[in-house]
Amino acid sequence: MDLRPGTLYVVATPIGNLEDMTVRAVRVLREVALVACEDTRRTARLLQAHQITTPTTSYFEHNERGKGDLILRALREGRDVALVSDAGTPGISDPGYRLVRDARAQAIPVVPVPGPSAAVSALSVSGLPTDRLLFVGFLPARAAARRQSLQELASERHTLVLFEAPTRVVATLTDILELWGDRDAFLCREATKLHEEYVKASVRALRDLLAARAEVKGEVVMVVEGAREPTASDGDAEAVYASLAAEGLTRREAVKETARRLGLPAREVYRRVLAGQDE
Repeated sequence: MDLRPGTLYVVATPIGNLEDMTVRAVRVLREVALVACEDTRRTARLLQAHQITTPTTSYFEHNERGKGDLILRALREGRDVALVSDAGTPGISDPGYRLVRDARAQAIPVVPVPGPSAAVSALSVSGLPTDRLLFVGFLPARAAARRQSLQELASERHTLVLFEAPTRVVATLTDILELWGDRDAFLCREATKLHEEYVKASVRALRDLLAARAEVKGEVVMVVEGAREPTASDGDAEAVYASLAAEGLTRREAVKETARRLGLPAREVYRRVLAGQDE
């Protein structure tokens, strides 16, 4: 008789407050044979807080290939394994995708144990539309690549959810302001932790708020309004641009504001309005 494989449980863990563990997550972590975690020391604190003594093994970005083979072997031998990340749901901008993919390719059962997610937590309290959204995750760290990614997203009409490092968040908000215009936005920093911060404001106001600080600390999630639908009162790009220019805005300012009002990329406004002037 063939040995039935074990089950890989993808277990969401708290993003801050240890009380956010679900009853099911605690039970699963107690019952599995092994917990594969991003950082064994960090997960040890979580397990100790809930009196869980299951053995752990590391599984993170730089050892995914080798450790993945060992974990898959354990699953093929019939042992259940729980996959956790440092915080939130594994595989969502955290290690886990490759292991899940390979387990499914080998007909190993994969079962989610739902729970905390930084992206969903921020979105749920943002006050921005939730019927259609695009999860962007982390943007590229390098400035040129980041700006290129933002430019490609400029005309996206869904609400956008982004992760960013505290050391880059001001630069990213500055790029968003320039490339997308001054949209409604929401800052979620250190969610569920002691110094949690939630601020609903414009992109410009959030940028100025954080830029005024000596240092920005903690995990950051940004929820940003999608590009707006064109409205009849806005007229076409040429008319909107001409009206703004007549109000005294500089060429650059008028282009950015036209793009924001019409939900167009700034480069498209340049093409429609300014191509003839540059000849």
